[in-house]
Amino acid sequence: MAITGDDVSLDGIMPISYDFAVVEVSSPDELAVVGADTRLRVTFLNEELELRLPFGSHTRLFLSEVNKAWSDACQQYPAAEPRFEWLSKYRRKATAARGSLKQSLSPLVEPLSKFGHNRKSERSQTAERSGPTVEDTRSSGVPGSPGSEARSLHEDRNDRVQPTNKNQMLALPQFGLRDNLIRCELLKNEDVYTYLENFSFFLGTYNVNGQTPKESLRPWLASTADPPDFYCVGFQELDLSKEAFIFNDTPKEPEWMKAVFDGLHPGGKYAFVKHVRLVGIMLLCFVKTEHAEHLSEVEAETVGTGIMGRMGNKGGVAVRFRFHNSNICLVNSHLAAHIEEYERRNQDYREICSRMQFRQQDSDLPALTIMKHNIVLWLGDLNYRISNLEVDQVKDMISKKDFEGLHAFDQLKRQIDEEAVFEGFTEGEIDFQPTYKYDTGSSQWDSSEKCRVPAWCDRILWRGKNIRQLHYRSHMDLKTSDHKPVSSLLEIGIKLVNEDSYKRTFEEIVRTLDKMENECIPSVSLSQREFQFKDVKFMQHRSETLTIHNDGQVPCQFEFIQKLDEPAYCKPWLTANPHKGFLAQGASVDIEFEVFVNRFTAPQLNSGLQQIEDILVLHLDRGKDYFISVMGNYLPSCFGTSIQALCHLREAIQEMPLDTIQKLTSMSTGEESNSSVTDVPRDLPKEICMMVDHLYRNASKQEDLFQQPGLRSEFEEIRDCLDTGEPDSLPGSNHSVAEALLLFLDALPEPVVPYHLYKQCLECCSDYGQCKQVISMLPQCHKNVFNSLTEFLRELLKHSPQNHLDVNILATIFAALMLRSSTKQDLSQKRKIQEFYQHFLTEDLS
Repeated sequence: MAITGDDVSLDGIMPISYDFAVVEVSSPDELAVVGADTRLRVTFLNEELELRLPFGSHTRLFLSEVNKAWSDACQQYPAAEPRFEWLSKYRRKATAARGSLKQSLSPLVEPLSKFGHNRKSERSQTAERSGPTVEDTRSSGVPGSPGSEARSLHEDRNDRVQPTNKNQMLALPQFGLRDNLIRCELLKNEDVYTYLENFSFFLGTYNVNGQTPKESLRPWLASTADPPDFYCVGFQELDLSKEAFIFNDTPKEPEWMKAVFDGLHPGGKYAFVKHVRLVGIMLLCFVKTEHAEHLSEVEAETVGTGIMGRMGNKGGVAVRFRFHNSNICLVNSHLAAHIEEYERRNQDYREICSRMQFRQQDSDLPALTIMKHNIVLWLGDLNYRISNLEVDQVKDMISKKDFEGLHAFDQLKRQIDEEAVFEGFTEGEIDFQPTYKYDTGSSQWDSSEKCRVPAWCDRILWRGKNIRQLHYRSHMDLKTSDHKPVSSLLEIGIKLVNEDSYKRTFEEIVRTLDKMENECIPSVSLSQREFQFKDVKFMQHRSETLTIHNDGQVPCQFEFIQKLDEPAYCKPWLTANPHKGFLAQGASVDIEFEVFVNRFTAPQLNSGLQQIEDILVLHLDRGKDYFISVMGNYLPSCFGTSIQALCHLREAIQEMPLDTIQKLTSMSTGEESNSSVTDVPRDLPKEICMMVDHLYRNASKQEDLFQQPGLRSEFEEIRDCLDTGEPDSLPGSNHSVAEALLLFLDALPEPVVPYHLYKQCLECCSDYGQCKQVISMLPQCHKNVFNSLTEFLRELLKHSPQNHLDVNILATIFAALMLRSSTKQDLSQKRKIQEFYQHFLTEDLS
């Protein structure tokens, strides 16, 4: 990948002018697929290139910029060919290299895999002069789009847009105010021009316990009488190796993908839509080839909810797409384990829902969350257990097939009944025995020493209208894992467009628009202009709601805009969601202002260099600006304060005056010590001592320490205890204290090994002697922290059989925090800092 200008060379230039064109090409015998790479032909006079661009939003953005440049060139030079005088200094070099240009790029045109590419007919040469079409900005086209639409993107955006179906209309990029109003009215009148048609969706989930596929998956995937229209197949624990956990890389991905492809119903021909993986959580989506052309806007995202909210050993992956006129989101999740941890499972669910965001094709539109889709299909190892019953009682009820009575003790059912999770979701009746836990390779219940209580860990739920479940079952014949796979067949009513009704509705909307007075100035009323956030704390979500009401005579577009000489519309600790949008006449929208101080913003707030204070500018298109004040106060925290400053604090940080903290912060960055401010410093920050001492006394044998996250509510109690000095002992579980220690190290303004020594650490990572030399150069308080933490971790390694820790895990987690880079790290750097720190965990430190 090119990093700087020196990494790329100029082989030739193709100016964007009347003689320039971009079209998407494919072979007519290719298999239909959505989500594959995009293949393009670029032409300029007699020059011709074929390029293969990766699927995703970056390609769409690139093509939309090319399209915009083509339109600008045509508008700027309506009567004459542009001269492109700036090209003169390149022409000699470009001419010399022109013969090699096509050859140098030809390797990019790779043969497509058996999963294929979306079938499109190659456009005629006469159509090429119209430049990149709306289909060129997406990886899949929309049926029924006439060639006239290709020209519409190059015409004045004030001209009427008249596509032939709603899919096309709603997918057009760079909407103006008029187009936004048309889209809004079309959505309001959707029932007039759409009708429902049923399609079958096969949903499957399987926790494979790190195994490789040893048997055919056809008894599971081809268990329906007729081939389904869609397959949505989710796996968990695809790979349990340390390599997969640490570097998110596994050779088992292609093995299970092939096993799924081979196991699909033999009565149907399927196209591969998309797959996404996070460590061991993988989701695959297939569709019958005859339906592939009706899919668009395919996107995939991941959310890790493991330790520090980042590790991907737990979390969720999702694929979303538009099928005909319905938006569908598929989610596969693996939530926190252990019978008593249902609150952490609830927390994982909420994290996935709030953090999973899909960027839309129109960059002016806010990101889509899971719940913004018409249909949500959720599957996975949700890990909710059966509680309040002994294992023998559970097995007795199973033997009597009293699944209804047993289901009353199911944690997920109870949490849904209490509206703690999956609000608005439906799960079918469970009439099969629990799918966890079995002896691997058999259908016998767990016979290990732990003798796990059987549970329905593997579940499938849905949210949306016009959905009917045809079956919900487990598949006992598969014995590869300690789980059994589960499947559900859903019949879903999908909205299809009636072209005649759509055309009539569209024309009526346009006629209504034509009657509106364009001269009317947009106007809105705001629920309030000032927002006060009192006593903001580190990593504490605080929010207030602003309601905007369109009280004017015309629709309006609003956006929070940047102020002069500022990089964004708001300070980094503040967000407005949504920060832009469209309001029909008489409509209202709620804007959530969220204040959240994280590791990046805490240092300057702790030191007083910044305050919770900002003014937002709300701009109306063709209207006036409104000014909104956001104010508050931040309570200083040990999280985000330097090691040296904390060593000089004699009291808890919130007991100290702010000016004292500021002086200590200045001193820690190189200014001279002020004897009136500080006494002899501590050897270690007392906050680190408290956390390490707590873990040493209570968690040396804690299972999965530093691999399993704690509860957010418990972290907040620990933070308050450290910042106020009360109480003397830390609250919360061992996992919450362990995560608090990691968050503390992550938030340090200067890591334990200062930034200026990072490069030296990489260079000497293979030589333990040189590594020790680097550590000897640390400031004394940093050196004390490094040695203290390392000694503590070496003690934990003595109890590896109980806590499941090993050198690789600890070296990777703590090296990434103590030897942080000020810039983004690549994989080789991560391996080197792991190797650097691993020396100190395995060698004699004396």
